[in-house]
Amino acid sequence: MAQGHKGVSARRIAALADVHGNAPALKAVLAELELAEPDLIVFCGDLTWGSLPRETLALVRALKIPARFVCGNADRAVGTDTESRRGLWMASMHAEEDLAFLAGFEQTVSVDVDGLGPTCFCHGSPRSDEELVTERTPAERVREFMTSIGERVVVTAHTHVRYDRQVEGIRLLNPGSVGLPYEGEQGAYWALLGPDVELRRTVYNVEAAVEQMRATDDPQVEVIAQLMLEPRPREEAIEHAERLVFSG
Repeated sequence: MAQGHKGVSARRIAALADVHGNAPALKAVLAELELAEPDLIVFCGDLTWGSLPRETLALVRALKIPARFVCGNADRAVGTDTESRRGLWMASMHAEEDLAFLAGFEQTVSVDVDGLGPTCFCHGSPRSDEELVTERTPAERVREFMTSIGERVVVTAHTHVRYDRQVEGIRLLNPGSVGLPYEGEQGAYWALLGPDVELRRTVYNVEAAVEQMRATDDPQVEVIAQLMLEPRPREEAIEHAERLVFSG
């Protein structure tokens, strides 16, 4: 697995978030990245917490493009959630080396992106991997979570809803979810950064992916299957996020 380095600059970056153990979706996106040829991939959290964690890790370990990894709230839960049925199942799906890999994820990643400048990649927000940031997050809350960082471009994740907006001179964006989007439309959502921002959607065989997941003994596979086959509406997801503000 290729690793990135701190303090790097990059002409073009692929931002991938919330894969949630959906290996078929990740595989489809990585096939497009072979053509796009980014200098770096930044995974913005919640990589393996899903029905196909081992298959997802295998894809990541085979990467030839340098990559950096942000820690999401679900990444923290792998191996530490020992109370829920799914938490126990998820732990059993990760070997010791897998847990060590997840434990090495960064809280935030900063890269100087061509055309965008210094860019902060996080999961929820720069201050919390459980903060829910959307295209309607009030400017006052944006000012609050920006106080600790100097970057003027911030890539968030966690809500599974993509956006690209300007708030008081700050550019905020979410690439959407690769594995479990809340966009009202099937697909794997991600973004290319540099020199501007391209929000991308990759079409793949969702029905086949669901069947592969159903062949596992994931305790929540039917809930996930329903969300994949009938994605949660975008507006509903945004309203839910802004109502909660923080959610694990």
